[in-house]
Amino acid sequence: MYLRNIVKFLSLLLCYCYPLCLRRTDWQEGLKNTRLLDLFLTCRYYYFKIKKEEKMQKTKLLYRGNLLLLLLLSSMFSWSQKNKEARSYYQLTVYQYTTDAQEKVLDNYLGNALLPALHRIGISNVGVFKSWANDTSATKLLYVFTPILTMDNLTKIPAKLNADKEYQTAGSDYISAPHTAAPYVRMENILLLAFPLAPKMELPVLKSERKTRVYELRSYEGPTEKIFQNKVQMFNKGDEVGLFKRLNFNAVFYSEVIAGSKMPNLMYMTTFENMADRESHWKNFGNDPYWKQLVAMPEYQNNVSHIDINFLRPTDYSDF
Repeated sequence: MYLRNIVKFLSLLLCYCYPLCLRRTDWQEGLKNTRLLDLFLTCRYYYFKIKKEEKMQKTKLLYRGNLLLLLLLSSMFSWSQKNKEARSYYQLTVYQYTTDAQEKVLDNYLGNALLPALHRIGISNVGVFKSWANDTSATKLLYVFTPILTMDNLTKIPAKLNADKEYQTAGSDYISAPHTAAPYVRMENILLLAFPLAPKMELPVLKSERKTRVYELRSYEGPTEKIFQNKVQMFNKGDEVGLFKRLNFNAVFYSEVIAGSKMPNLMYMTTFENMADRESHWKNFGNDPYWKQLVAMPEYQNNVSHIDINFLRPTDYSDF
């Protein structure tokens, strides 16, 4: 590098000094000095050669820099697209049962067999819920919420459970129950896909005892697929999700049903310290200026045909 700079300096010096010398002496006499002329031409040649090489080097560096920038931008775009599309799947299993004996078998199976087995295969934050108040109806409901990252994970769960001997032993009363003593009347699996604006579930931040907490599960059906998508858009593009978050509704998930008995349909769950806390939050929601503006928009009219509201509480063995 230093030698190159010296050659460049001497070449530049001779390139400019030699013609000046010729101007101060006789031009033709200067041409007779062939040694000086050769030296001048040689230095001139190397000077412009070095300049050309430097220009090419700068061009190469600029090309490599642009290529690196292009690759970086491409990677960032791919990463953002991947993260943008990384919406979780959820499975909501609903058990219907009528007797205390069935409830006992379900509790034992879920608390001592299924949830520990799911934890062993890397599935955590499984929620198990029952009705909040004393349920006087003949048929009672029990809900199991299971978060799943991909459909591939979901399809592999049964095989993994079948290979888990500890699970098979702990859940034998449920797994091997005879047809005369089935642990439930009916079981339904609902497959959910998280909203784009809430792609992952969030654990609620609550301080009250579990027995006083209120987990509100809502289901909004649409009259047609197209109108239903309008309600989904209201949650996402209309930022109804953001409104819930701003008012601290402690939501666990927002999702659309992609397989279930009630479709088209969306479901979401919000959580509260107690029933009074729930009433206070919904009052603030109804009075919020943004909600009043959003619900009055012409494009978001008549997009829900039926609403189901279930007040739930977590079981003692639920993960949250």
